[in-house]
Amino acid sequence: MTSDPRVLVIGLDPYRVPGPWDPGPVATGIQAGMDDFAAHGVGVETCLVGLDGSDDIEAVVSAALASRPWEVVVVGGGIRRSEEQSGLFETVINLIRRHSPGAAIAFNRTPDDTYKAAARWLSEDPGA
Repeated sequence: MTSDPRVLVIGLDPYRVPGPWDPGPVATGIQAGMDDFAAHGVGVETCLVGLDGSDDIEAVVSAALASRPWEVVVVGGGIRRSEEQSGLFETVINLIRRHSPGAAIAFNRTPDDTYKAAARWLSEDPGA
């Protein structure tokens, strides 16, 4: 049984990132990462945004952050690693500070190691 969500994962929706590329492997990695949370009984929600202009990214991320208290917020590599996304990365970090100031911020290496990134910061007591 998975507990109430304690972790929010903010990342890019691989199907809404423009360019000539195959989003399938990234989507598979994201699902594997989410499956790890379930296997460990840790509640998680995702906030995947598009770069295709279909989202007001600041509004979508703000709403997700404000929806509940988060113990950990993981910011995905698609937002962090691209020079073109440095402004988005700054925006996301500042939104976390504003809407979830008590949350730890974690960074994954790959989509499928997202649980490991969050686990570094999860308290052992889910009520903590």
